[in-house]
Amino acid sequence: MVHIPSPYAFDFWFQESTEPNVELSCLMPNGMFIPLPANRNAILLEIKEELWEEASKYPLHGILQDASSYIFSCVSTMGETEELRDENRRLCDIKPFCSVLKLIERRKRDVDGDERALNFQISSLIGKGLHEFEGLKNPEVNDFRWKMKLLGTEVARIRQNKTWLEKVAYQYPPRIASSDKIPPSCKARMRESSYFVDSTSITTYDYYIDSRFQNTETAFKFNVSCTTTPKELLHLIMNKKSITLNSRGEDPNDFLLKVCGQEEYLIGDYPLVRFLYIQECLSRDITPIVVVVSVNSVSVDQDYVYETLDDIDINRTRHSLLSLTLRKNKGKYQSSWTIDDLFSFKVCAISRLNTDVNRTVEVGIQAGLFHGGKPLCESQKTVEKLVSKEGSVEFEQELQFDIQVANIPRMARLCFAIYEMSKTAKGVKARKLKDSKQDLYMNPVAWVNTTVYDFKNQLKTGDMTLYMWTYAEDSQNEDMLQSLGTVVSNTNVDHATALTVSFKRYSSEYTIMYPTVEKMIEYAKDHFDPSTVTTRSDTEIRNYLDTVMQMAESDPLHDMHEQEMKELWAMRYESQMYAPSLLPKILDSVEWNSHKDVAEAISLLQKWPKLPVEKALELLDYAYADQQVRSFAVKCLQSVSDEALSLYLLQLVQALKHESYLSCDLVEFLLRRALSNRKIGHYLFWHLKSEMTVPCVSVRFGLILEAYCRGSQQHLDILSKQLDYLNKMKETSELIRQRKDRDKAKQWLHERLSEAHFCSDAF
Repeated sequence: MVHIPSPYAFDFWFQESTEPNVELSCLMPNGMFIPLPANRNAILLEIKEELWEEASKYPLHGILQDASSYIFSCVSTMGETEELRDENRRLCDIKPFCSVLKLIERRKRDVDGDERALNFQISSLIGKGLHEFEGLKNPEVNDFRWKMKLLGTEVARIRQNKTWLEKVAYQYPPRIASSDKIPPSCKARMRESSYFVDSTSITTYDYYIDSRFQNTETAFKFNVSCTTTPKELLHLIMNKKSITLNSRGEDPNDFLLKVCGQEEYLIGDYPLVRFLYIQECLSRDITPIVVVVSVNSVSVDQDYVYETLDDIDINRTRHSLLSLTLRKNKGKYQSSWTIDDLFSFKVCAISRLNTDVNRTVEVGIQAGLFHGGKPLCESQKTVEKLVSKEGSVEFEQELQFDIQVANIPRMARLCFAIYEMSKTAKGVKARKLKDSKQDLYMNPVAWVNTTVYDFKNQLKTGDMTLYMWTYAEDSQNEDMLQSLGTVVSNTNVDHATALTVSFKRYSSEYTIMYPTVEKMIEYAKDHFDPSTVTTRSDTEIRNYLDTVMQMAESDPLHDMHEQEMKELWAMRYESQMYAPSLLPKILDSVEWNSHKDVAEAISLLQKWPKLPVEKALELLDYAYADQQVRSFAVKCLQSVSDEALSLYLLQLVQALKHESYLSCDLVEFLLRRALSNRKIGHYLFWHLKSEMTVPCVSVRFGLILEAYCRGSQQHLDILSKQLDYLNKMKETSELIRQRKDRDKAKQWLHERLSEAHFCSDAF
């Protein structure tokens, strides 16, 4: 039992007590008073984590910023107000008067003006004010912004410690072939020669390369070997220059090789022939031209850590996982796999429904559980009710699904659709009502999706308002429930149809959480069923797997029958050894509405060999919704070269749309690579920016863009110029369209482009 002395004595903290816990009185920035039991030896960081969990159960939680935006203050034993900036201090050492702690906002540093300017520049670039993110009052958004700020600062510090040459490679990434083999198209343009080493014939290939000097007429031509590196060529050039021009004392290390006419440098300890510029020239039978430039003439941004975070702030994230573990050990959490109740929730009401007020309208709500686009059980419907003149309907009806809470997978989504009862069908999604004496149709009106678990792995409980989307007229999806649609509510909260639901609380004492990976692996080990493994001979297994592999390669879109899936699932261990590329087919065979199968699949995934990039990309499709599956796919992409990653970048950005939560391995992977290679960062920025006008992804993509901009602030000026030029071209295009005379429009365009300020500002 928590010791609550009444009244608090002035020497309370100095009295000996056998009770390890005290009750803190916490004063929140949103005006709430929260009593919080805490261990006397707990550090402030742990207390803040516990307090934030508790605050989520109180009103006005949404207006709180991320926990890192606040620090504790208290009245000290000296009777003075003390700001507790060191969050590693223990409660028993602080001894707050009357056990009262107050949360206050961190004081801004002297860089407020710079921060405002930076925020304005980022807002202009992404086309969305950063205050809009804060206005969402969404804990997941706040948590994601904080994590990404930490990630950007971490990468910036790594960049800060790089050598000058490594910084050049970041800012001007060299284009290098992924393979060290010379392409046949290049070999055909090279001279073949042979020499002997210890009676062994060695074949090599030579080619010519032109070298020039910056701002001079001096030029040399060299016949170089296929093994010659940029550093070796620089030595050859400088030696020839010193002999030809009688110049001495120039160090080759003070120069770099630059591609003629491009901001591209040949740097790194690679053979010259591995650089794509050299390969492109040779394949077109063109002599490559390189320019020798001084290192002092290479413009390299001065790197610095953009935001000096206190060490305690950085330690916060490292400690948060430990703190979370400590909280779990206290017994406040219960695994969802222990809940055998059928999943149910209450549909409360809808409001602001856009219907014709001059006629009687009856609407109902259909709901379904999906995972990877496939239903987990039969969908459910409410009774149909009349819509009031204000566009609202009160349902107060509970919907129960034929699936236990234990069997709902982590990434399951709950899909809603409002439909109108009508005698005529409207659109391809209309459904004729069965078992009806008259012809009635269900015409869909609005839809919305949400996840069953929140971003902290907790089963959602309590009331929730979802803002719905209207159906697109040109949509090719004929299903009423949009299982592949976004899980983000409509951002136009003032005008969108609002659906209020209430999720059931399955335990009055515990928070229901989805099991961790470790718990799932342990469960799979303890509940292994030998009957689910094949008894076929090794030869039969190999023959069957060969057949499946041939089928998968010839027709990747082939849907397996249920019996085929069962047979392949029974051979999952053999597939892991002999045919790891069949992993997508194995995952297709998993019964995701059975937590036993899910545990077995996740356990199997931990030992699965890494897949080629193409197969890994397949696992990022919407059909593979599981968090661990998508994390495995990202691990397979970690070793891909920057040049190869550029080829798949657009597809990876599109795969972000299939993620159910803001924070995921794919986002972190893309941001780390973008912040380590400006070329990738450039393309990532514009891939995301191009879809910022799409409402359902504007928040997700906007947050990723903000994270990139904060982590690569030297890139912002260049991006701003590009955006400015793009806007000018857009404006010019609109003005040209208004001119009917083609010749006059062409003349006006030439005049417009010849204006000095039109192009100079952009370059």
